[in-house]
This record gives sequence, structure tokens and C-alpha cells, in this order.
Amino acid sequence: MEIPVLFEDEVCLVVNKPNNLLVHHSHFARNIETPSLVELVRGLGYESAVPVHRLDHKTSGALIFVKSNEYASDFQQLFDSKAIQKTYAALLRGHIAESGIIDSPVKNERGNYKEALTHYRCLQHFELKMAVEPYPTSRYSLVEFTPETGRTHQLRIHANKISHPIIGDPKHGNRHHNHAFQEQLQLPDLFLHAERLEFVHPYTQELVKISADFPDFWEMFFERVRMIQIG
Repeated sequence: MEIPVLFEDEVCLVVNKPNNLLVHHSHFARNIETPSLVELVRGLGYESAVPVHRLDHKTSGALIFVKSNEYASDFQQLFDSKAIQKTYAALLRGHIAESGIIDSPVKNERGNYKEALTHYRCLQHFELKMAVEPYPTSRYSLVEFTPETGRTHQLRIHANKISHPIIGDPKHGNRHHNHAFQEQLQLPDLFLHAERLEFVHPYTQELVKISADFPDFWEMFFERVRMIQIG
């Protein structure tokens, strides 16, 4: 599996994580036996590489590794102090408002609720000639998410909280729309992508801006939209 390197210096590297790939193995994903992103990155020759944040198994996009564990705490501090801007793209069910804020606590792996805040901006609305129960057509929104906090599954939970779940989300999504994408469009994957990262490098003090290309199935969606879009 190809792991594109988007940025690299003596301290860190940023890779474009494919979707449907674990960052690292854990108790919570013990049934997944395929190689993890950590194993694949180390296989590229970065033998001591350590991720300083994570993306869900089904989520694609930009992810930071440090080349040695000694650098990890300085980069993790960027996240703890909210000094790194993360921007995601997502495809949501329904037509969402132009912009807004989702301020709703998210439960962590220990069962405790933690504050969580997400900004969103709608980039485009779609209406498709595709029947999804109980309607003869279907509506979707291409959205930009900018989370201020980094809770587990935050964007997936927040999208569902405002009744515009992410397409392809098996846990927090809408089963009718997920099935329509699987059966009618042959697109079963989660439409959530970590598109951009922006931060001041803790060692060089330079502003780093990273953009990650979308997985191929996103382009497949836009190609099929052109054929069945209304209006």
C-alpha cells in the first residue's frame, strides 16, 4: 500500500493516510489483522517513527509522525494548546446551513463526557436523481469541518447530532443513505478526509501548511454526481 509523504524534515514527517487503515493496533481494534499505518511507515525506513495524533480507521488524510519519541511531547503540546489547525472535508446527508458551530460533549473511551466544539462551513449542495427511502431524490452537502477539540469520533458524532450524518459512517450514519451509496453508486467508504494541517513548527518556528489529496473514491463520487445531479 502506497503511503505518500507530504512533508519531511529532520524532526518529523506528515503522511497521507489511506482510508480503512488503522494508525496502530489496539485493544479496541483487536479484530483487524492487516498492517497498521505505523508498521507501513516504519517499513519505508522511518524505523523510530511515532504518530503524535490519530485518525479513525475509516478516515483518510494528513497525519503527523515524529522521527523519534524524544520529539513527541513538543508536537503533542501543539494539539493540547490548540495551536494546530485541522481542516476536514466531509459529505453529509441533507442540505446543511451555510455555516455554524456544534458545541456538544462527546463521550470518551472511559465513558466520561468531554467538551467538544466543531466549526463547519458548507461548500456545496447536491440533489441527486437517486431514490433513498422514503424520498424519490436525495440531498447532500459537501462540508468543511474545523474542530477545536480532538475527541474520539468527534466529527462523526457531531454530524449525527445535527441530523446531517456523514455518508458511509456505519455507527453514526444513516443506514438508508449508506446502503444507497453502496448499492447504487458502489461507494461504501466513509466520506471524511483530513484535508489540511497548519501549525508553527516547534523547532524551526516556521509556519507549516500541509494539504492531502483525496482518495480516489471521492473523485468517483463527483463523476457520478455529474450524471445524476438535479439542476
